[in-house]
Amino acid sequence: MKSSLQEAITGFSEKQLSCSQAVLTAYCESFGLSRELAVKLAAPFGGGMGRTGQVCGAVSGALMVIGLALASSDPGDKEAKAMIYEQTRAFIELFKERHGALACPDLIGCDLGTEEGRRLAEERGVSTKICAPLVRDTIEQLLKIVPYNSK
Repeated sequence: MKSSLQEAITGFSEKQLSCSQAVLTAYCESFGLSRELAVKLAAPFGGGMGRTGQVCGAVSGALMVIGLALASSDPGDKEAKAMIYEQTRAFIELFKERHGALACPDLIGCDLGTEEGRRLAEERGVSTKICAPLVRDTIEQLLKIVPYNSK
């Protein structure tokens, strides 16, 4: 695995990056987005969108990568829009097939939006046992869809 991909996984494991930040920073520089801006852009999506548990941050990060890699900068390009929606749906279906859900509480078994849920997640080692493998798997699945260009 390329060094920046491994750095992203390590950044999550060492709790420097959220799940969404780890996935986006693995690819950002390949598409001309600085790491600093990627970290800012992905910040609200950790913990299932600001700890609301809506959608796994790794998935949100992956969708940002798919957009960087495949979307057209022409908002009127209907073919490109259809293709990006198709790739997005395919990635989401693959993630659900592999992990059973998209929502954080369903994936990790607790609600990060509550103090009790965060305490439970810490006690269970959710970040290490569940989230880190999800981040790694998400990046590995992205490699099958999105070309990686080390710069």
